[in-house]
Amino acid sequence: MSQTLAHPVLSREEKQFLIMTQTPIGKLVARLSVPTVISMLVSAVYNITDTFYVAHLGESAAGAVGVVFSLMSLIQALGMGVGMGASSLVSRCLGRRDPKTASKYVSSAFFFGAFIGLCILFFGEINVNYLMRWLGSTETILPYACAYGHYILIAAPVMCSAFVLNTTLRAEGKAVFSMIGLSTGALLNIAIAPVFIYTLDMGIAGAAIAVLICQSISLCILLSFFLRKKSVTTLSYKLVSRNWKDYWNLIRLGSPTTLRQGFASLAMALLNIKAAPFGDAAVAAVSIATKIYLAMRGIVLGIGQAMQPVAGYNHGAKLYDRVRQAFWVTTRAGTIICTVAAIALTVWARPVIAAFRTGNEDVVLIGVQTLYFFCAALPFLAYSTYVNQLLQMLGQAKSAAFLASCRQGIMFLPLIFVLPRYFGLRGVEATQPAADMLTFFASIPFLVHFFAKYQTSRRPLGAKRRLRLIYLKLARKLNLWTEPYQK
Repeated sequence: MSQTLAHPVLSREEKQFLIMTQTPIGKLVARLSVPTVISMLVSAVYNITDTFYVAHLGESAAGAVGVVFSLMSLIQALGMGVGMGASSLVSRCLGRRDPKTASKYVSSAFFFGAFIGLCILFFGEINVNYLMRWLGSTETILPYACAYGHYILIAAPVMCSAFVLNTTLRAEGKAVFSMIGLSTGALLNIAIAPVFIYTLDMGIAGAAIAVLICQSISLCILLSFFLRKKSVTTLSYKLVSRNWKDYWNLIRLGSPTTLRQGFASLAMALLNIKAAPFGDAAVAAVSIATKIYLAMRGIVLGIGQAMQPVAGYNHGAKLYDRVRQAFWVTTRAGTIICTVAAIALTVWARPVIAAFRTGNEDVVLIGVQTLYFFCAALPFLAYSTYVNQLLQMLGQAKSAAFLASCRQGIMFLPLIFVLPRYFGLRGVEATQPAADMLTFFASIPFLVHFFAKYQTSRRPLGAKRRLRLIYLKLARKLNLWTEPYQK
């Protein structure tokens, strides 16, 4: 009589652990990249179409979107900073098979992110006019910027909470759930924004109301995955930590993202300020070209976000060779994509900028020149981005924070004050690409040092093991029997 063998039933945590640590790296990164890249592409398309819709209201309205985009970057900096801090901790906890601690970090980060969003809303609404001027608004752009910014501030708590859930789902390897939550809101925004702007005749305020509605829908979808037990971790107010050190870890490990996004907000504001003396057309053109460049950077970040949970899980499981392999597979793919995109955007720069139809030829001419500068630096963007993402995910907070500060901080700030002074508007256009090139060169020694010091899967060599390895080398040359010594 044959006996049926019983197969053990694996839990969600165990199944996900096996997927993340046993699947071939190329296949795993590709599988996770598809939903993350789709998410970033949809977000990028949403950002571009939002500018496209508003640009029909005039160049001042288009400039206002660029100004308020700095505020949205600041909100994203704080929300994603907390989320990425949680992601780093969650992926490594799951790699160590500790889902309970991972759930504690997710729950704490969610409510902490909502609190930060409420603080942004409160302090931003105190004096929204001053805030818009500080972000680079001219007097003609200011009314549009205030109308748009008011509703973006109301959306801040929703956006911060959604960013936390979005990043933690990716850290679990649940990139498809993350994509569904993010993409649904963005696609809905693309559909309903024209209704609020034109049909309901709400102008630029209608575009911001559409953002508020769609971000709320995204949050509800992301939240449903946790409430319906579709995620690996659990979300509950009962799991919220009362230890300040846990929040410090969230802030510390999320600081590279906070700095990266925070400096992005500052950089956009400074670009607007430096472009303003050349007229509203210059502000609108730089804003449009930057949005296109950010669309490509979104693809790069999406591929890197697929690499991060792979690196985190395998680092937690002490499978260091898989960490190294994940980085190089991702870097090759990102660099090829960026190079092809740079060539395509260089060839079709004018029709791409002209598609925004601001009705001003100066906007097209300035935008095309700005896009040329961006394309020159685009092939070098992937490597520096992935070095930063890898170090952050694996807990190297200081190195990651420095590199995150380079692109639009340490390298950018001196250039934005020097280049426009000597080269005028061309200096404004060339500042970000020049900073990207310098960041690429700065990231090389950090990766070399990290892999040399931390990412070796070999055990420390004791005296006995050194002698065994010496014997094996000699035995191979002399064709001696080595089987007893190969363990």
